[in-house]
Amino acid sequence: MTQPTDAQLTEVEQWRSFREQRDSSLAVGHGWLTLTSLQWLPAEPSALELVPGRWSASVPTAEPGATLTVRASDGVTLVSTGEPVDGTIELSLPDGGSENWVRYQDTVVELAVRGGRYVVRTRDNTAPTFTRFDGVPVFEYNSFAVSDGHYTAFPAAREIPIRTAHPEVDDVAQATGTVTFAIGGDDHTLLAEQQRDGSLKVAFHDATNEDTTAEWRFLVTDRVSSDGRVQLDFNRSLNYPSAFTAFGTCPRPIDGNHISVPVQAGEQQPA
Repeated sequence: MTQPTDAQLTEVEQWRSFREQRDSSLAVGHGWLTLTSLQWLPAEPSALELVPGRWSASVPTAEPGATLTVRASDGVTLVSTGEPVDGTIELSLPDGGSENWVRYQDTVVELAVRGGRYVVRTRDNTAPTFTRFDGVPVFEYNSFAVSDGHYTAFPAAREIPIRTAHPEVDDVAQATGTVTFAIGGDDHTLLAEQQRDGSLKVAFHDATNEDTTAEWRFLVTDRVSSDGRVQLDFNRSLNYPSAFTAFGTCPRPIDGNHISVPVQAGEQQPA
């Protein structure tokens, strides 16, 4: 068997460090692995599951936004200050915004606006997806999953309607250009979004989806060079939070962002 070169060992070691940081970032209290519900707020004050109080909301462009009424005996506190809540509180957010608003026992309640409607998600540190988490399953490092590509920027970003993990929530992707690369012996061109730090974010489907991997994944590259060169390391392909929980509203890839060959690298379908 051919022994790996020093350069390859360095790449593997860097990837292992990346994986350790990734797993650590998921294994945090009240993070993505702790989601236990998603509930749309009604127009009239009503009870919700898993948390006390009466909850309601107007449309995001109207005041007062979301409203919660509880008694001191309910044991609800503000996440921002830890102060107990007794009476009615209100919070307004822009579309797409979110904030961890109140806490009840082990549960933090996140308020968000998705698809033009207010929604709350409960984050409970006793959720099995969190307490049983021991790392995301991944493919072994694959040197053939690293490709040198070329990024071509559009004159101006293009807003492209997309779907999300939730059937009632639509979104818009900001495509700033295309990235062309070869993998599995085939050439591919995908729409990408250049981030403020110069890297590219690319959401994609591939031939492994819903078999060994989640329904879709995404990749963040290093910075694009001044002449458009960029490396795509699919060993660093990641799952969106919606791969771990039924309560995500994560963006799906832009239509056509599909790699026809199986990308057997990066994160696999979570258990």
